[in-house]
Amino acid sequence: MSATADAPSPNATSPTVVVRMLVSLRRMMPFLIWLAGFYFVWSLIVIMGGHWSTVISHWPIALAMSFGSYVAGSTPMGGGTVGFPVLVLIFEMPGSLGRNFGLAVQSIGMVSASIYILNARRPLHWRLLGASMLGSLIGTPIGVALIAPFIPDLWVKLLFGVVWASFGIMHLVKLKELIAAEGITQHWRRFDLPIGLSIGLAGGIVASITGVGIDMLVYATLVLLYRADLKISIPTSVCLMAFTSVIGIMFNLLLGTIRPDIYRVEPEVFANWLAAAPVVALGAPLGAVVVELISRKPTLLIVSSLCIGQFVWTLIHERVSSLTLMAAFLAVVLCNGIFHVLYSLGHRPEAYDDER
Repeated sequence: MSATADAPSPNATSPTVVVRMLVSLRRMMPFLIWLAGFYFVWSLIVIMGGHWSTVISHWPIALAMSFGSYVAGSTPMGGGTVGFPVLVLIFEMPGSLGRNFGLAVQSIGMVSASIYILNARRPLHWRLLGASMLGSLIGTPIGVALIAPFIPDLWVKLLFGVVWASFGIMHLVKLKELIAAEGITQHWRRFDLPIGLSIGLAGGIVASITGVGIDMLVYATLVLLYRADLKISIPTSVCLMAFTSVIGIMFNLLLGTIRPDIYRVEPEVFANWLAAAPVVALGAPLGAVVVELISRKPTLLIVSSLCIGQFVWTLIHERVSSLTLMAAFLAVVLCNGIFHVLYSLGHRPEAYDDER
């Protein structure tokens, strides 16, 4: 029999290809339903409320969030990482508005990315994620109700700058090692519950003040302490930030209705959300897709550099000096000291022994 006769016909594989496409489409159906439902509701709000002029006039934030949403889906940094400095440092708006906008827009973008991640069956550290969600369910409302409204605006901006500058420095120092990691260590998984609860409580409070932060905490814990693969760490951080954003904005809106004198959510938050939401609903999942096709290194390098740059920009923009300036730099050193402790614990001999 000839080689030609033995070769499979192109048509012989076509049913298999079709079946695979149908299976993929069926798996993605919840994500597609979510998108359809969101755009339908958003369209109703804009059309029936006569908000087209609002959407059009706020095109700069929509443009900024086209990059911010990509960052949200492809890195452990929420879309508020871009939205906050754009609104606060460029448009001269208060830190509280930047925070509430970050929570609001991430409630669409990060949720959209999370639904895609779940449908695509990306690996997650479920036990740490669940414990962190429980901690966030406690920490975020506490921060929203008892802490965030009473922190001076400058402190909000500086806390945001310190958190992300620390994160950027950690990445630039450890990036090569973080990218090379595979799997996840077993040694610390016995402590998932207390570690996750601590991340959720502390991160929920930070997120209630700045709109972001809990994603960075769980990510840093995974890559430094658990020595986890980025393919596990980033999706886990995205899902936790999505959950925290929904809790945060819901409590802000609820308390704003009860006590608007203390917890008022500015109307400009809604206006910016209207313009940015349809962008991030697709942009964040797109980031989660693209990062699977290209190297993570360029994106992480760029975003880490921007994190450090926005800290310097904040110091200059707010004319921070004397003791406040010293405190900001010491806070960055302290955060990186904590990262170093996590790294050291994750690389102790007994942690490696458990892998054998």
